[in-house]
Amino acid sequence: MAKQSAGILVYRRSGAVPEVLLGHLGGPFWARRDEGAWGLPKGEYAGEETAEHAARREFTEELGLPVPAGALLGLGTVRQAGGKLVTAWAVEGELDPAGIVPGTFSLEWPRGSGTVREFPEIDRVAWFGLAEASVKILAGQRPFLDRLDGLLTG
Repeated sequence: MAKQSAGILVYRRSGAVPEVLLGHLGGPFWARRDEGAWGLPKGEYAGEETAEHAARREFTEELGLPVPAGALLGLGTVRQAGGKLVTAWAVEGELDPAGIVPGTFSLEWPRGSGTVREFPEIDRVAWFGLAEASVKILAGQRPFLDRLDGLLTG
């Protein structure tokens, strides 16, 4: 069975163009990348946990903030290049990127050195209009932006 992941994409209506909150992936592999190195807060789940519960949990773990209050809009599921299934929701809300307290992960770095270091899961967050977000976001997550745009424009 494919690994499963779930996440929440926060959006706001700022003028005529909706904006989405994306996080830049943390760690040494993503440090020098910008385009294609941003994503929605998400994470894996298994067992009895529901996708929505996992999405809410991962949002809080990765950003250190609760999910904004509001109705979740289903954005469906996409299969990533590696086979992982990602399910996402969108919620309208306002978050200040300065208030983010990212979760961390451990990684041996440099590889083979025997030194284990802590890295932030997301090293920064920012608001982007949908066109710019489409360039910044991981290619496998781009369908979520298209689906959100479709829901907001009717």
